[in-house]
Amino acid sequence: MGKGVRSWQAFVIVLMSVFAFFVNNEVITPDIMEARNIVTAREMADDGHWLVPTMNGELRLEKPPLPTWLTAVAQMVSPDNLALQRGMAGAAGVLLVIFFYLTVKLVVDDRRYAFLSTAILMTCYNIVLMGRTATWDIYCHAFMMCGIYFLLRALKDEGRQWGDFMLAGLAMGLSFMSKGPVSFFGLLLPMLLALVATYRPQMRGKWLPVLLMMLITVVLSGWWYGYLWVFHHDAVLAVATKETGSWVNHNVRPWWYYWKFFLEAGIWASLLLTAIFLPLSHARERHDVKWRFFVLWLLLAVVLLSLMPEKKSRYLLPVMMPAAATMGYLAYGWAMRFKHREEERGDNALFKINSWVIVAVTVAMPVAVWKMCLVPGYVSTTEFVVLTVLLLSVASYMVSGIVKKKPHFIVYGVVLLFGIAEVALLPAFSPYINNPDRKSVALTKTVSELQGVPYYYNSSDSLRIEIVYAAGRKIRPLDVTNPDSVEAHLPLALFTHKSVGDELPAAVLERVDTTTIGHYDDNSRPKQYKRRYDEIFLYNVTLLRKK
Repeated sequence: MGKGVRSWQAFVIVLMSVFAFFVNNEVITPDIMEARNIVTAREMADDGHWLVPTMNGELRLEKPPLPTWLTAVAQMVSPDNLALQRGMAGAAGVLLVIFFYLTVKLVVDDRRYAFLSTAILMTCYNIVLMGRTATWDIYCHAFMMCGIYFLLRALKDEGRQWGDFMLAGLAMGLSFMSKGPVSFFGLLLPMLLALVATYRPQMRGKWLPVLLMMLITVVLSGWWYGYLWVFHHDAVLAVATKETGSWVNHNVRPWWYYWKFFLEAGIWASLLLTAIFLPLSHARERHDVKWRFFVLWLLLAVVLLSLMPEKKSRYLLPVMMPAAATMGYLAYGWAMRFKHREEERGDNALFKINSWVIVAVTVAMPVAVWKMCLVPGYVSTTEFVVLTVLLLSVASYMVSGIVKKKPHFIVYGVVLLFGIAEVALLPAFSPYINNPDRKSVALTKTVSELQGVPYYYNSSDSLRIEIVYAAGRKIRPLDVTNPDSVEAHLPLALFTHKSVGDELPAAVLERVDTTTIGHYDDNSRPKQYKRRYDEIFLYNVTLLRKK
């Protein structure tokens, strides 16, 4: 492949990364996990607690600090800039994409195969979501993907390859510093098992570099925990006990919960199932070591993750990498067989079925825009017409790929579809997926009377961390039944679900002047979503001063 083609591929991957992870990444309101992470980063930047993170003034030692450090830097550069905060996760997403491409190219020695796989990866629902939200999963898997690349390169090349093994150890240590052993279990271990079962790498002369790699990994992974053990021993023990309990008691799902993994591929769900099972009927492909390596890596990842009691959909993120490579194998295989007229049983029918499903989704999108955006008035008629023309043009392009039997047309069409979605559809659907009537406590940041005034809430209530995120500062608990305690903290802004007249006892009200700041609604979803709309996000904010 010529230099020009390689440059074109690099340009397209960078362009896809921009659209996938950065464009309009601030549209969706942060969820509880994002709020926890951003609040921790904000306090790290504001209070200087770089080694001992806090969340709303309380120690938060459950997760290693590397992603928090990066997000805190973003906070220092541009305070409360959600796009930039999420952009740090996007940068990790770019790192993941680059090293995924390099890893696939290293394994299969084919740039076109690697490019198709990368394009599919960047249009998988789970990858896009994790790369444009301030969650930490993308960081640990990005660094581990980097570590896997250098490890595979070190094992493939002759000699000891000290440099590659050291880089692998560095990347693996950074992965651990991002979210503990998550990626070791979900990404590295299934890859190693698949590698041993298929390629049987030769380790002659490589054991010393491997030991050095492991040493670097352990040192980088453990130094922060060592620091905490020395200076915050009791807190570490408490967190360890809590986290151990969470793994076996929190979000416990049945063993088969993750076997819906193909749904995390989004629009590629059908193709993923086809890519796993179709080669089983083709003797030539069934014995192809590349396919066996990727599909075994995928299935082992699902099996290992299924063994863990605690299960969440985002934990399937490491499955998407071998899944994309497996789908890339099928797409590239179809392209080659159709080109050389070497189709095997089921190729034509399954290619058309998978492709028409994607075309049908594309054609249905203008209908969704009409019903959910045009009718309520969220987009203008002109905007609707432009979006419809763009979407139908993409559909036509993919139909031509079906007629000409060119699978890469389908892949590129989905890339275009995602670009349109990320640039235009996401803002258009924003009033539908977010709460258009939201009156966030974030508005209190501009209230002159509250400048420099500490925030408190009734200690007898629970406080959602999303409120702390929106407020832009700590909201500490206060015993409002104790007049002396309340008076000692004046002036203060008090967050209450009821009016202060209903929540404060008469003994307190006698000592304070109250000024109503406002009633706020931080529900992220509209009221019509009754299951997602909760009064716990409704607060009255009142300024209390001494009489």
